[in-house]
Amino acid sequence: MKTEVYLHGQILGTHSFLLKGDFPQPDSYSEILARYFLPGGETGTAATVLSSLGVQVKMDGTHIGREPAELIRSFYANKTADLSSIYFDPDWEGLVDHVLIAGPYRTPMGRFQHLYEAGIKRWNAPKEQDIIDCQAVGIDPYFQEETQMVAELCVKHHKPYVTIDCRHDTYLHQHAAINVLSHECTDGDYKGHTLEEVYELLTGTAEGLVIITAGEDGMYYGRKGQPMQYMPAFKVDVRSTLGAGDTYKAGCVYALLHGMSDEETVRFAAACSGVAISRFPLPLNPPTLEEVNALLAKGN
Repeated sequence: MKTEVYLHGQILGTHSFLLKGDFPQPDSYSEILARYFLPGGETGTAATVLSSLGVQVKMDGTHIGREPAELIRSFYANKTADLSSIYFDPDWEGLVDHVLIAGPYRTPMGRFQHLYEAGIKRWNAPKEQDIIDCQAVGIDPYFQEETQMVAELCVKHHKPYVTIDCRHDTYLHQHAAINVLSHECTDGDYKGHTLEEVYELLTGTAEGLVIITAGEDGMYYGRKGQPMQYMPAFKVDVRSTLGAGDTYKAGCVYALLHGMSDEETVRFAAACSGVAISRFPLPLNPPTLEEVNALLAKGN
């Protein structure tokens, strides 16, 4: 299979529960409207979305243990996603999470710290040939020196990459073509800083495009030496926000692959995310290029 995009990061199984009403208060009851067990993780979701957009993807990263193994294999069997670099570990239970969803809100629960506390690296180092063979790359910032290896190989082989939630003082940010920061990152890593200060820190330490997302409040973006630009979010009926950020990253990777301008990139990724949050579950209903273009034509 020809590879257009290489993705390295989190791949797992997600148990998602869409609630009929609001989130339950302590010691109260909530009705589950729908539940699914489907592939998730930033890289898993991005691969699903990019495949729906017609992109040939190869992904690697998290080892896949027993619980999500058959799900991962069967789900991607008829998609343009190559799993040949992933390690399936029959001796490990595997990584899954559980997510409660109510309207625009979601609460994930999992055992992600187990990846770092077990004393065993349950993720792959990148294979250099995978990066040589692709045109663009998406990198999740979770796997320590192996993550930086991906970025270093991209620099070595002149492959542009998109990453997410990376601080201004990291190698991953400083060499990225695009770094997308969520409000969880800016509220945490840059607590006490104004939006303008965060923008200056990020654009002052890299040549790439910086995008700071703020959910329904829109996006701020720009590059070194440029004033910060603003773009509103698309107005859609929100069904579930699970996977919204991962879909935004996928939209940026698609835009990078197709040589879009900064403004086109921000709008295209926002439209991808807008389509994604209008349905549930996302893995079974990922945005198509026709749907994204229709939302772009409608305007934001």
